[in-house]
Amino acid sequence: MDWALRFLGVGNASAVALGSPMATIERDGAPWLTIDCGNEGLTAHLDRYGEAPRALFVTHVHLDHVGGFERLFVDRYFDPARRGAMPLYVPAPVVPLLHRRVGDYPNVLAEGGANFWDAFRLIPVGDAFWHDGVRLEVFPVRHHWPETAYGLRLPGSLVWSGDTRPIPEMLARYADRDELIAHDCGLHGNPSHSGIDDLEREYPPALLARCALYHYASDADGEALRARGHRVARPGERFALRAPVPVQDVGA
Repeated sequence: MDWALRFLGVGNASAVALGSPMATIERDGAPWLTIDCGNEGLTAHLDRYGEAPRALFVTHVHLDHVGGFERLFVDRYFDPARRGAMPLYVPAPVVPLLHRRVGDYPNVLAEGGANFWDAFRLIPVGDAFWHDGVRLEVFPVRHHWPETAYGLRLPGSLVWSGDTRPIPEMLARYADRDELIAHDCGLHGNPSHSGIDDLEREYPPALLARCALYHYASDADGEALRARGHRVARPGERFALRAPVPVQDVGA
């Protein structure tokens, strides 16, 4: 079975040309689980696969990560065959934040008769969840307020940091099986996001060698990161992944 990570967008909230930071895990060339749903990222998904995401994991609720939800509602709600069928995995502490951000609008349809969440199969998740028979893990990251942003691990295959400052203690635990690490990184850091100086200070070279950096500000910044010897994702780029570790082997 062939696994891969497809970056749909790699830019920060201001880098519209690079697309909102969003990716899809592919299995045998087909979209399997999409991470976040920004406006530009949703457009890239539709262009790439000819359809909206089949399943979605939400890391946090900044609009460059959830701004596509109104379009996604329309795509799902008005197709009776798909209405309420799409798994939407959301860390439990993020559910009320997501509701306030995208779901708490009176009369989502002008004629009434529908709730926003009728379009989806909302599944609050804790430290781990199952998707399509595969177990994934969830962990907190350092982005704005505590318990508002989370990363995702496909054990033995992929760690997606989400928006974060450096998290060496989390990666020591959740990236210990030679996973590809998709990590937030710009040329310059700030109180909410990692800069390359932060990562070079906090992470050992062997871990940095496994990182694919995203969430940077411009093409020029991406080239500057590459010039420092780092792997930097481009919009639409596909990274091959190792097959996930079977659940009975996790923690062995």
